[in-house]
Amino acid sequence: MTEPTASPFVALLCAVNVGGTGRLPMSDLRDLCASVGFGAVRTYIASGNVVFTARLGADGARTVLEDALREYAGKPVGALIRTPGELARVRDANPFAGAVPSRVGVTFLDAPPETDTAERAAGATGEQIALGAREIYVHYPDGMGRSRLRLPPSAGRATTRNMNTVTRLAALAAEAS
Repeated sequence: MTEPTASPFVALLCAVNVGGTGRLPMSDLRDLCASVGFGAVRTYIASGNVVFTARLGADGARTVLEDALREYAGKPVGALIRTPGELARVRDANPFAGAVPSRVGVTFLDAPPETDTAERAAGATGEQIALGAREIYVHYPDGMGRSRLRLPPSAGRATTRNMNTVTRLAALAAEAS
């Protein structure tokens, strides 16, 4: 029986290094990923983005990573896992491709967003919302930091990255393939 080959993945951690909470130095994240057997580990900016290879499927990699993060942090830390192809599709499906990339946010979800997500959002003042496969795209014409938009809570894990980050992670993931 042959051992499975390592596949590349991107992990997007939830609530890491946001607003002074959830501090996780990226060097610690790289070390943690290596310690659980992930290979070719690379992090990107200090918001909990890590590209790696694993001999597990996406669900297995998420479980191993979340277990290690729980032990490290002393509390649950959620992670969303995407393959290089999935991340490239998120980038390519951007419905606001003409907008400034730093003003387009992608909220990654465990499951497809509910069809009434845009209608249930609160505090919108010009933001545009579009639904993806397991993502919610938001164009923030005045910037994310000024927005009062609140998306309805998701049933599972959720974390947001701007389109600049999504594009860079897609490129790093493609290099790992």
